[in-house]
Amino acid sequence: MSDPEPLLPFVRAARLDDASETRRWLVTSLWARAAVGILGGAPKCCKSWLALELSVSVATGSGCLDRFAVEDPGSVMLYMAEDSTPVIKARLAGLCRHRGVRLEDVPIDVITAQSVRIDRERDQDRLTRTVKSRAPRLLVLDPFVRLHRVDENDAGQVSAVLGYLRALQRELDVAVLVVHHARKNGAAGGQAGQNLRGSGDLHAWGDSNLYLRKQQGTLSLTIEHRAAPAPEPLALRLVSHAEGDAHLELVQPGEQRARGDATLDQTIVATLAAAGEPLGRTALRDRTRVRNERLGEALTRLTAAGTLMRTGDRWAVPVPSSGEKWERNAATP
Repeated sequence: MSDPEPLLPFVRAARLDDASETRRWLVTSLWARAAVGILGGAPKCCKSWLALELSVSVATGSGCLDRFAVEDPGSVMLYMAEDSTPVIKARLAGLCRHRGVRLEDVPIDVITAQSVRIDRERDQDRLTRTVKSRAPRLLVLDPFVRLHRVDENDAGQVSAVLGYLRALQRELDVAVLVVHHARKNGAAGGQAGQNLRGSGDLHAWGDSNLYLRKQQGTLSLTIEHRAAPAPEPLALRLVSHAEGDAHLELVQPGEQRARGDATLDQTIVATLAAAGEPLGRTALRDRTRVRNERLGEALTRLTAAGTLMRTGDRWAVPVPSSGEKWERNAATP
């Protein structure tokens, strides 16, 4: 009879290692140290830009989004399956210039293989040995759909792939960020992770998760952590420069409201101009699909500025006319 397998290792709870506050975060409040997780969002909402922003921050030790401190800087490894190497290099170089450093001095390695399939044992072994050879702090895989050929709606198949990445993280003590698509018509309410495409295991798997969503021309960033409180959602925008560089930056709350007010004002003026006749508040609310309170604030603001003219309970764009006499009224509608 063969000897039984040895017992699983165990230790008394009081003898477990204490958490170290200095090693809690990779990027403070944004990504936990050696955490696995998802960076999710609908197509064309700057997911890859945010992944590269995080990568350059970790590799240079500079603040991510000029706000979040890097607590555990080190090298980074990227696999960007949907972008050409010249595009990757140009974006990374621009993010480095924004920080006043040269790309040549930044420890970022880019996997250039045509295909990496982490649902196959052969590619799992190759990726593990590649990551082990460089010992990065952060591994970025973008996007999930290009890393496998399993059924994303099959929890069993997805969990096997995610299980490999969890094992990789534990064996090599590396943070793993996977970029993944959200459903195009996901629900507006609830947890952002519930809108990820495929199995719910993707949402449950992450220690730190980031979700991007476009709202009225501004990007909204939602942050989740398994073992730490998350900050309030943040507003971002992609800023382009004359030399062709671009980077993500935070939008301050007051500035965000001002931008939203300006957009709403333009919408109201355009709606009234297209109508060609005065409209009441109910008609404007139906056409602009804005809350009654915000509409009232906008009408007051536009009337006071002379952009709109009011007569009775209707508003219009002021056009000189001999047949009608408009009364300017700056009072609250």
